[in-house]
Amino acid sequence: MHTTGSRPKLVVSSDGRGVINHAGTRLLADLADATGLTASFTDVLRRLRPRGTGHAPGRIAVDLAVMLADGGEAITDLALLRDQAEVFGPVASTATAWRLLAGIDPAALAALRAARAAAREVAWMQAADTGPGIPAAPAGGRDLASLVLDIDATLVTCHSEKEQAAATYKRGFGHHPLLCFLDNTGEALAGVLRPGNAGANTAADHVAVLEQALAQIPDAHRHGTAILIRTDSAGGAKAFLTHLRRLRSRGIHTFFSVGCPVTEPVRRAIRALPEHVWHPALEQDGSLRTGAEVAEPTGLVELDGHPAGTRILVRRECPHPGAQRPAT
Repeated sequence: MHTTGSRPKLVVSSDGRGVINHAGTRLLADLADATGLTASFTDVLRRLRPRGTGHAPGRIAVDLAVMLADGGEAITDLALLRDQAEVFGPVASTATAWRLLAGIDPAALAALRAARAAAREVAWMQAADTGPGIPAAPAGGRDLASLVLDIDATLVTCHSEKEQAAATYKRGFGHHPLLCFLDNTGEALAGVLRPGNAGANTAADHVAVLEQALAQIPDAHRHGTAILIRTDSAGGAKAFLTHLRRLRSRGIHTFFSVGCPVTEPVRRAIRALPEHVWHPALEQDGSLRTGAEVAEPTGLVELDGHPAGTRILVRRECPHPGAQRPAT
């Protein structure tokens, strides 16, 4: 901010000077306080605070989450918050944070998830009271009247023998967690930590992370709004798709859009499609996808074991630079 005469003038530049690192990070802690998350975490972890002294365990847990959101990668990165006491207040030492994490057992972890769900319900209610509420997710230039859950796995590289670290399918070493995000808001709903050699298309893991994610959605939305689950081909296991359809018996109106492996029967069906059934493909914002077309070969492919009403859609386009072309 520069001053011209008696009036301040805000100048925004791209030269990298005069910028404020981590601006807005404090707001994450404020949000946790405003939704009751900090207090709920303290209630859950109270037994880990001997004699009621020292840092409140809920504050330590929230500070750890804020540190991770701010780009931290290890407990020692709490120093980033600790060095800004005027902003974040007293921040626990690395040793204190480590003792808290080490004392969390499966029962406490389940209680922490429940606390997150309760805080999320408060946040969503506040969003509805002060604005339009949860935004719609776009697809093909239209807003979907549903919640959209995206499930995908990712690789986390480790450089030492961490717990559950193992060789990965990409010849690396580390973990292979499975995550679920809400596309409407970008919220991280659930995650399952898995070893690096965990299978990509394990139906049981997909069911587990989905169940955790659904438990994070406020009841009024979980049972009152259509829910679309999206995954890549790793989520195309028949057992997982059957589970998605059975959720309707619990009052959860689910749909799915998952990747489909291009097996030889699928390849033959694609080749058999006449040219007139191919239509221009759209991007998520509704604009045309350059050089891409879509078609539906559902009637040409056997779908034994898939839920009734399952359809197959395919897209053809030139591979991206560097991508391998199919042999035929």
